[in-house]
Formats: sequence, C-alpha cells, structure tokens
Amino acid sequence: MIYQCTQRVSLKWEDEEMVKKMKCHSSVPMLALLSCFSLLSQVLSSPPPQPTASEADRPVAREPAPYRPFFDDVSPRNVTAVVGQSAVLHCRVKHVGDRTVSWMRKRDLHILTSNIYTYTGDGRFSVIHPDPSDDWNLKIEYVQKRDSGIYECQVNTEPKINMAIHLNVEAAQANIWGPEDVYVKKGSTISLTCTVNVHSTPPSSVHWYQGSSVVDFDSPRGGISLETEKTASGTTSKLLVTKASLTDSGNYTCVPSNANPASVYVHVLNAGEYPAAMQHGEHGGSSSSSVGQLSCHFLVLILLSLMMAR
Repeated sequence: MIYQCTQRVSLKWEDEEMVKKMKCHSSVPMLALLSCFSLLSQVLSSPPPQPTASEADRPVAREPAPYRPFFDDVSPRNVTAVVGQSAVLHCRVKHVGDRTVSWMRKRDLHILTSNIYTYTGDGRFSVIHPDPSDDWNLKIEYVQKRDSGIYECQVNTEPKINMAIHLNVEAAQANIWGPEDVYVKKGSTISLTCTVNVHSTPPSSVHWYQGSSVVDFDSPRGGISLETEKTASGTTSKLLVTKASLTDSGNYTCVPSNANPASVYVHVLNAGEYPAAMQHGEHGGSSSSSVGQLSCHFLVLILLSLMMAR
C-alpha cells in the first residue's frame, strides 16, 4: 500500500517554494513521516525572506493632514463708530472648509449670525460674506450707544476658536476749530468753522446762534454768510461775519440737527485794545515787580539797623 503525507506549516510570511517542499510522498509510512519532519525543520531554521531594495525604498503613501481653520488677524480689534453711522466688524477665516462661522454678542451671549443667516429680530445686524472670499464681516446699521461692547467671531472647530472685537460707540458731536475764546479786531472778519463727525447720515441742517438768538443772515446789518459742505469725511459749516463791530461779541454756538452742539466766545476789540488775559498778565508782572522792590528796601533797612546796633 502506498501512503501519501502532505503537511503545511503556518508561518508569519508566505513562501510558495517552501510550501511545495512540505509535500512528501513515500510508500512506507515511517519513511514518509521522517521526510515530513525533515522538511519542517528546514523551514523553521531558514531566515524570513527580506524585501527587495525596490520595496524597501518605496515611500509609503500618506493622506495629507486636513487644514485647520484659523483667523487671518489683520483687522483692528477696536472699532469706533458714531451714533447713527454704520459699523463693520471684520473677521477673516482661512481654510474654513465645512465649518460654520458665527457672530456672538458677548454681553448677553446672543448668537447674531451663523453662516450667512441672521438669528436676531434686530434688522440692523447682518453678515457680509462675498462668496468665495474668506471674509465674514458683521455689519451694524444706525449704531446706538447700547451697541457698545465686545463681539466674538467664532468657528465651530474642536475646540472652538474665537476672536473678540470691541465696538465703541460715540455720541455725534460738533466741534468748532480753534480755541474757546476768539479775539478779533473791530472791522475785521469773524470766521468760525464747525465740523460734525457723522459720516453715513450727515445732519439735515446746521444752525448758528449768537447767545440765544439764531444768526440772521438777512438782517439789515448785512455781511453775514454761511458755507456748508457735506463730504465723505463729514459735514463742515463755516460762518463769516464781515466788518465786525462791538455788538458782534458774544457766545456763538453751532447746532447740527443730529449732533451735540459746540460753542466759542468771540471778543471784538477796539484798535489798540488787548485781550483781557494779556492785561491780567501785565498787571501780574507789575505786582511782582513792586513786591520785589519792597523786599529789597526791607532788607536794606534791616542791614542798616544791624550796623547801627554795633
């Protein structure tokens, strides 16, 4: 009778040649068994196959790590706006991918916008995102003092990232160029320039007052004119009063329709007359000189008294 012995050995590597050697044929059972054990010992004692040079040097393909969103921090962290103007808070996010950019008002933790959608009943708030830009800017129209505070631009990464911007809202204010006291000679021209720091919604009118009375440009006196200019930088109103007389002295106030007023005091002086401040200065100098002279005389008297006592 012919016996056939076929054996496989499980290894950590695969070698078809070695597996073929594991097949042994013999007509005698004992000889077949010995042959199988001999081949088994050869397989176990042989070193594992080494990879070829081309396989070892071949680079392993790796997927590139995903880009993480980050803020392109080039915008100001402090923004100032005037009551009635529009304010824009800038937020630029790089590699936003499928993440969501939101704006939150810090004082009440209210989510104002998410993506391009607005989540507040206040229609003054909106997000400006020109597709496909990286900008997610928050716009607030007709800002009020109550809008002052911190606003956060957020990205829903893990962990979440945010950038805080402080909005400062100032009251609309008129300003008259120059000092609070203006001195002009009688017969010269009084020139007062008033500016208003409201840009987006300029004042509908600017009135001038002398004391409590509105400056009358059609008065019999004549020589009074007003120049008003509205530009992107604001509103400018210039009052001109020619051939100034003593009655033109007084408090002048610039009153815009949508801003706080500003005032200066105009002093019209006669020829040869000096401002009161300068006169006070001269008087002060004379007093100091008199005090100095008295002190000197007093010291002389003391010295004479000492000499006579000897």
